[in-house]
Amino acid sequence: MDPECSRLLPALCAVLADPRQPVVDDTCLEKLLDWFKTVTEAESSLLMLQENPCLVELLSHVLKLQDVSSRVLSFSLRLAGIFAAQENCFQYLQQGELLPGLFGEAGPLSRAAWTVPTVRSGWIQGLCSLAQHPSALHFLADHGAIDTIFSLQGDSSLFVASAASQLLVHILALSMCSRAKGHSGPVGGDWPACAQKIVGHIEESLHSATTPQVTQALNVLTTTFGRCHSPWTEALWTRLNPLVACLLERDPIPAAHSLVDLLLSVVRAPVFSSSDCGLWETVARTLSCLSPTQAGPLAVGILKLQHCPQELRAQAFGVLLQPLDCVLKAMAQAPGLPGLLDGAAGDSMMEDTLLSSKSACVGLLCRTLAHLEELQPLPQRPSPWPQAPLLGAAVTILRFCDGSAVPASSMGNHLCGTLAGCVRVQRAALDFLGMLSQGTSPQELVTQVFAVLLEYLKSPDSSPTVLKKAFQAMLRWLLSSAKTAGCSDLSRHTVLVLRELFPVLQKRLCSPCWEVRDSALEFLTHLSRNWGGQADFRHALLGSEVPKLAWQLLQDPEGYVRASAVTAVGQLSSRGLHASPTSPEHPEAQQGLLSEFLHILSEDSEGFPRRAVMQVFTEWLRDGHADVAHDTEQFVATVLQVMSQDLDWEVRAQGLELALVFLAQILGQPDPHCPYAVALPKAAPPGLLTEVLQTLCRVRLFEFVFRALFDCDRPVAQKSCDLLLFLRDKTAPCSHPQEAGGSPDSASMEATLQRWRAGEQGQPLGDLEPEAVLAILGSIDLEGLQGMLAKSSDHMERSPQSLLKDMLATVHVLEENEADCY
Repeated sequence: MDPECSRLLPALCAVLADPRQPVVDDTCLEKLLDWFKTVTEAESSLLMLQENPCLVELLSHVLKLQDVSSRVLSFSLRLAGIFAAQENCFQYLQQGELLPGLFGEAGPLSRAAWTVPTVRSGWIQGLCSLAQHPSALHFLADHGAIDTIFSLQGDSSLFVASAASQLLVHILALSMCSRAKGHSGPVGGDWPACAQKIVGHIEESLHSATTPQVTQALNVLTTTFGRCHSPWTEALWTRLNPLVACLLERDPIPAAHSLVDLLLSVVRAPVFSSSDCGLWETVARTLSCLSPTQAGPLAVGILKLQHCPQELRAQAFGVLLQPLDCVLKAMAQAPGLPGLLDGAAGDSMMEDTLLSSKSACVGLLCRTLAHLEELQPLPQRPSPWPQAPLLGAAVTILRFCDGSAVPASSMGNHLCGTLAGCVRVQRAALDFLGMLSQGTSPQELVTQVFAVLLEYLKSPDSSPTVLKKAFQAMLRWLLSSAKTAGCSDLSRHTVLVLRELFPVLQKRLCSPCWEVRDSALEFLTHLSRNWGGQADFRHALLGSEVPKLAWQLLQDPEGYVRASAVTAVGQLSSRGLHASPTSPEHPEAQQGLLSEFLHILSEDSEGFPRRAVMQVFTEWLRDGHADVAHDTEQFVATVLQVMSQDLDWEVRAQGLELALVFLAQILGQPDPHCPYAVALPKAAPPGLLTEVLQTLCRVRLFEFVFRALFDCDRPVAQKSCDLLLFLRDKTAPCSHPQEAGGSPDSASMEATLQRWRAGEQGQPLGDLEPEAVLAILGSIDLEGLQGMLAKSSDHMERSPQSLLKDMLATVHVLEENEADCY
C-alpha cells in the first residue's frame, strides 16, 4: 500500500467509527471498497492488516457500537469479506472472533439495522467475497449462515433476494470444487456437507406447493448450470431431473418461465453436449405441456443449439409455426389448403390462445414473428425453411390488421376484429416481412408483398411508426427484386412498382406529421443511393414532384426533417437528380445548392441540419461532385471558414474529416479512413509537399486544425491530433531539426498556440508559410498529446490518495460550516 494512504487511513477509520460524524456518501464508500479489493489482489491482506491496525480496530468498533449507521455497517461487512478472501487473513480475523461477530447469528442479524436492505446486502456480499477457500465452508456451516441465506432468498428486496441466490450458487460450486481430487462427480451420498445442505434445500423447494419457493429453486439451478461447467453438474442434473419433470404434472405448471430458463441453461451447458441424462426427454415433454406463449422462448432456444436431436428440433419448430399455421387456416378459401405444418391437425390450445383475448393474441403473434425473424439468418436454422408459407402468413396478418382480408372461417372473422388497426402487430409483421426478402419467393407472392406494402404506404390510417417500417420493408424487397433480375438493369416488375411508388412518396413528403416526412426523405435517400444511375429510376423520379418537394423541405420547421432533407437532396445532387425551385419564395436557390447548404451551415439554429451539411460536403469532396471539382480549393476554404466556429462539436469533428479527405487528395494518396484504402506510402515526394503545404496555408486549414487541437471537446482534439500526425508522417523528408523555432513566423505561431492551449482563443494565427508549419509540427509532442487524450477525463482524480483526502476534507468542511454541502 502507498505510504501516503497508510498515513491517511487512521483518520478516515476514526471518522467512519464515530457515529457523531456525518457519513460520506455511498459513491465514496464504493470507490474505497474497489480500491481495497485492488490492493488485496496484488498484496497480502494479512500484511496489510498488520501494518494498518486501524482497519481491524474499525471492524472491532463496528461490532461494539449499536448505533452505527447502516451504510458504515454494510461497508464494514463487505470490507471484512474482502480481507478474509485470503485464507491466512481469514485465520487471523478468526482468532479475534471478528468474523463470527460480523457474520454469525450474534452479529448484525440480531440488530435493528438488519431491517435495512443495504445491511443485508452488505452481509451477503461480504460472505461472497469471503467464501474462496475450504476454511470458509466450515465457517459457514458452523455459524448457521447457510440457513440465513435460505431465508434471504425470499427477501422483500429483490436485490437482496437475487444476491442470496447468487451466493448459494457460489457456495455450492466452491463446496464441490473443494472435494478430494479423483472424483468425477458425487455418487450416492458422497456429497460435501455444504453441497448436500444446499441441494437438499433445492429438493425441498421443488416439492413445495408454493410457487415462490419453486421459483427460487429453479433460479438457483439456472445460475448453477449457466456458470458451472464441471462434471459434477451432470450428477446434479441426474439427481434433480425427476423432480423438475414432476413439475409438469401440476396444473397449472408452477414458475413456467423460470422452468424454461432452467432448461435452456442446462441444454447450453457444454457438459451435456455428449451426454443426455434424460435431458432431451424432459425438454420434449415440457414443450408439449407448456402453453403456446410459454413454449415459444424454449422452442427458439432449442433451435439455436448446435447439437440437438432432430426430432426435438422438428417439435420445437412446429411449436413456433403453429400460430402462423392457424392464421393461414383462418383465411383458407377451400378445405385442404396446405398450411405450414403440412396439413397437420390444428392445435386446439393454440387456437384457444389466439381467441382468448386481444392481449394474448397480439402477444403471441408478435413473439412468434420476432422468434422466427431471429432464426432466419442463423446457419443452424431449420431446413427446409418454409419461405412461401411464412411469406403468405405475414401478408395475411397485415391484411387482417388493415381490414382488407376476406376470411373464410369464424376464427378468421375473430382475428379481423382483434387485429384491426393493431400497430404493435403491424410493426412486427412488417419487420418479419422485410427479413423474408432475403429468401427466394414465388413471383405471385412477391406481387402480393408489393401490393400490401403499397396499401400500407397509401393508407391514411397507417401510423408514423408503421409507415417507417413499411418504407424499410419496401426498400428491402426492392433491393431483393433488383438482385433477382440477374443484371444491372432494374427488373420490369421493379420499374412498375417504382412508378406506383413515387406518387405515394410525394404525398408522404407533404404529410402534416414530421415523422412521416422524415421517413419519406430517408427512403428517398436510400433509393437514389442504390439506383440513382439507372435510367428507368431516373425517368420515374424526374417525372414526379419528389425532387422539388425534397428541396422545399430544406426549409421545414422541424430540425430532424431539415437534416434528412439535406442528406436526401445532397444524394440526389450527387446523381444529378436534384431540381432547384425557381419560385420567388426561394430566391437563395437561384444561386445553387452549394449556396443553400452554406446558408444552412451558417444560419440554422439546430445542430442536426448543420451536421448533415458537413457529411454531405465530405461525401461530395470524396466523390468529386461537380460543384466541388469546379474549384476544390475555394470550396474547402469556404467550408472551413463557415464551420470553424460552430458550437456543435460534431460539426467541428466532421470538418476535420473533410480536411483529412482534402489533405489525402492533394497528396495523391488514398483516404486514410476509407475501408478499401491500400497501405499508404511512408511519405510524399519533397517537391510535392512544398506545394501541398502552400495549398493548406492558403485555405487556412492550419488555423482550424491547430485550434481544434486544443478543443474543449475531446473527440475533436483527438481527430485534430490524428490529422496532424498523418500530415507529419508525410512531411518527414522536408522536416529538418535546425528549422524548428528558427524563424520569427514560427516563433509567433508557437506563442499563439501556447495562448490557445491556455484557453485564450481570440488571436488568429494569421498568414503562414510552409517552413513555419513544419517547424511547429516538429516541436509539438503529438504522440504525448494523443496518449493524454486517450485517457479518461477523470484520470487525474482517481488516485486512492485523492479519494481519501476528499473523504476527509468533506467531513472537515461539514464540521466547520455545520451544513451539508450536498
